[in-house]
Amino acid sequence: MAAQAAVLLGSATAAGLVSDARDWNPPVLFLMLLALGVLSEAFRLRTRTFSISAAFLSIVLAMILLGPAPAMAVGTTGMAVDALRRRAPWRHALANLSTYAAFPLVGSLAFEALGGPRLAGDMPSYVLAVFALFLATNLLNFLLIGIDIAVVDGQSLWSGLRHVYLPVLPVEFATGLLTAGVAFAYDDRNLAAIGLLTVVGLVFQYLLRTALGSIERKEQLEGRTRQLAALQVGLLGTVLQTLSLRDKMTARHSAAVARYSREIARELGLSDREREIVHTAGLLHDIGKFIFPDSILFADTKLTDEQFAIVRRHPEQGAKLVKRIEGYGPIAEIILAHHERIDGRGYPNGLAGEEIPLAARIISVSDTYDVMTARDSYRRPVPPAEAIAELRRVSGAQLDGRVVEAFVRVLERRGVTFRHADDADFERELNLERRVRDYAAPRTAAA
Repeated sequence: MAAQAAVLLGSATAAGLVSDARDWNPPVLFLMLLALGVLSEAFRLRTRTFSISAAFLSIVLAMILLGPAPAMAVGTTGMAVDALRRRAPWRHALANLSTYAAFPLVGSLAFEALGGPRLAGDMPSYVLAVFALFLATNLLNFLLIGIDIAVVDGQSLWSGLRHVYLPVLPVEFATGLLTAGVAFAYDDRNLAAIGLLTVVGLVFQYLLRTALGSIERKEQLEGRTRQLAALQVGLLGTVLQTLSLRDKMTARHSAAVARYSREIARELGLSDREREIVHTAGLLHDIGKFIFPDSILFADTKLTDEQFAIVRRHPEQGAKLVKRIEGYGPIAEIILAHHERIDGRGYPNGLAGEEIPLAARIISVSDTYDVMTARDSYRRPVPPAEAIAELRRVSGAQLDGRVVEAFVRVLERRGVTFRHADDADFERELNLERRVRDYAAPRTAAA
């Protein structure tokens, strides 16, 4: 801290020695640049990784058009006002003040030493000199900030520059060109150019700040949505695990339908997103069976009419449950329709043909096949070849023929299977992380 205080006092002393009253003329120009610097700090753009304002532009213009002392006054005043407004810790405030006292002094002296003022009549040379000065002093500014970060926070110098300087480098480059153009326009003592710059710069910074604020709020909202989705899907996973404890056979059946359905969707050329929707709908398609009493879930005889009426309610109950989750409306619609038939004789709504969502037609084929080939409460398993023959027999009536043939190709070419007795197969289909992923959704520097 003592070194920073020494830099601040030394810079102020040196600026006083090398400046005179002429550097403050015209006073209107100094006041305009001071106002631009202070107001820019009031509208500083702050993100999680960096902050940026138009204050640096006003400082560089003061270095070029006025002199060391006015440039230092513009820089340190802006930093002091910002520190007071934010109630910044004193060590951070001192670090910023020392930085904004040092580089305006160095920049002003360097510009004069390199003959910058004498190039005013040569537009290309003058603009290039101002642009080079802007970039050089800007880099010096960030180097000093990087050193402060390294000293105060214990980070490496490169880490400080990487987090503070690199994100704003494109903006700094564009601002340097703007500064050079304004400096050249002022060569004829055109205060209107500075005034226009002040208005445009502040309005642009305010609009950009508003836009970035909206983006950050959107990101925060999306983050909360993903967290909520993680909680909701975690609860669904718990429900499925609970269903597995109560009725292991139904839970394994759901996982098998999910696997088969995803492979059918792949065979039909559906997108990755659509395949994951089909997979999730397959995983949840029988979640409505929670309403079943044990006499139905564990029945070893053919169901009565009353029991079958209860069974027919499970698509609606499952859809109602899943629909409560934000973003799962399409999956709820698939669950609702997975017992519809192509000929319109299914339930609960009697949809027919293309009225039935494609994903629901896919799940219906997978569901029918797994019920035939895996042991359940009211059927004895049949060999895959017999199950395929049955699927083809009911194509065009109960099932979509195109989906059936796609499934047959999956079984014959890829050898896709599901081992109902294997816990690993069940857990693999119950991959909650993928469900969450798909259905969710500094130091001060100036420019």
